[in-house]
Amino acid sequence: MKKVLMILALMAIPFAMHAQAKFHDVEANEAQGAVKKISQSMMGRDQTTTFTQDGKMQREGVADAVYDADGYLQSMKMSFQGQDVVIKYTWKDGKLATQSLDMMGNPMTFKFTYNDKGAVVAQTMDMGGQEMKMEYTDIKYDAKGNWISRKTSMMGQEMEQTRTIEYYE
Repeated sequence: MKKVLMILALMAIPFAMHAQAKFHDVEANEAQGAVKKISQSMMGRDQTTTFTQDGKMQREGVADAVYDADGYLQSMKMSFQGQDVVIKYTWKDGKLATQSLDMMGNPMTFKFTYNDKGAVVAQTMDMGGQEMKMEYTDIKYDAKGNWISRKTSMMGQEMEQTRTIEYYE
C-alpha cells in the first residue's frame, strides 16, 4: 500500500509543477507588470483594485472568478446596483479582446483596440445591436509604460479618466 501511495505522489508532481503560476488580471485591467494597486477616477467615481504578487485581482463586489489553465480570467461575478452580473472575457495574443455581460436583460459586449504600447486606444460597446465607439486621446503614461491619464468623448461629453498605479518592488 505504501508503494502505491508513493507512486501516486510521484505521478502528481508533474501536474503540480504545471500548476498556474501567474494570473493575468492585471492585463484585464489595462496594465502590465508587477502592479500592486490601481486607483482610478472617471466622472467622479473612484475605484480601487489591488493585486496579489502573482497577479490575481482583489476588488470589493467581485466573486467566483474562473480562470483557464494559463491564468487568463474567463468569467467573474460582480455585484452592481444590488444585482449579480456575470462578466465573460475572451483573449487574443495575451490581450483582452472582449468583455461581455447581461445588464438587467440587456446584453452588452465591449471590444478593445490597442496601440503599439499595449494601451487601449478605442473601445466599442455593442448594446443589443447598437454600437458606440469611444476613442481615447491624450494618453499619458507612467515610467513603467502603463497609462495614467486619457480623454474620451461619449455622447458629446468630454471625459478624462485618471489613475494611479502602485507597483511591487
